[in-house]
Amino acid sequence: MRRREFIALIAGAAGAWPFTTAKFALAQRRSKVPRVGVLWPGSPPDKWDEAFRQGLNALGYTEGRNILLDYRWAEGKQERLPELAQELVHLNIDLIVTISAPAIFAAKQATETIPVVFAGTSDPVRSGFVASLARPGGNLTGLSLMAPDLAAKRLELIKSVAPAASRVAMLWNASDEGMAIRVKQAELAAPALQLTLLSPELRSPADFDSAFTALTRDPPDALLTFVDPFTMRHRTRIIEFAATARLPAIYEDRIFADAGGLMSYGPSVLDNCRRAATYVDKILKGAKPADLPVEQPTKFELVINLKTAKTLGLTIPPSLLAHADEVIE
Repeated sequence: MRRREFIALIAGAAGAWPFTTAKFALAQRRSKVPRVGVLWPGSPPDKWDEAFRQGLNALGYTEGRNILLDYRWAEGKQERLPELAQELVHLNIDLIVTISAPAIFAAKQATETIPVVFAGTSDPVRSGFVASLARPGGNLTGLSLMAPDLAAKRLELIKSVAPAASRVAMLWNASDEGMAIRVKQAELAAPALQLTLLSPELRSPADFDSAFTALTRDPPDALLTFVDPFTMRHRTRIIEFAATARLPAIYEDRIFADAGGLMSYGPSVLDNCRRAATYVDKILKGAKPADLPVEQPTKFELVINLKTAKTLGLTIPPSLLAHADEVIE
């Protein structure tokens, strides 16, 4: 009798064990504060990071209370990204947020299981980050900065303020695959606008001196700068060169126009960084990156710095001013 009672007791406890364990695990998950790794190519303080935090706050997240953020900053040194991505993976984080093709590639190489949200890249499909925009298919998803005819539109804007322009120099990070995609688009658009594009090599800060010397010796008629963390970091240098060489210049991001560049046209990277928080929120609530479509830009900003135009002796067509989202005077 005692033996049968003992066996029954053990059987009952064994039956209850999975249920008790499951309840404990569920309670742990509910009480756990999510830990998000943030891999930024630049250095703090950073406007992109500020925008991302704004997005989190708008969704009810407060760092230290209901979300933990582990930062790794590459400080403009692209070669550090793989090591930094590995560091985040080893912290047992729930998710990684990043931006730019080199940083996204580093995160992709570091993990095939931890969700990765990218706040911006040129063409995530051609870069191999996702299988398709509608169905990413892996552990990566986020927001694209690519849209049809963007390069052609920027070149058209250059022609509208400098109708006689025939040679446009492109400044871009040649070690960033995402920038190479955008440059190719510009090259395809140039013949229809009767433009010849120049492409001095930029891979490190030291290359600016040789590039600017070459462009001073053989001046172009205008300047087009493709924006990634590298050119963003050196924006003051680029803007000052354009001013000294008295070149009409267009940039992809309004941060350049705000800093004294002539004009910018493109999707807002800051808005992308804010919206990246919505992907973080969905994934932390159980969504799978593979099922979250990559968002393409739908709103584009034209910002014109009228003060810079006057300094360069340029007259901005009234029709262009009328279409500007913002005119800086």
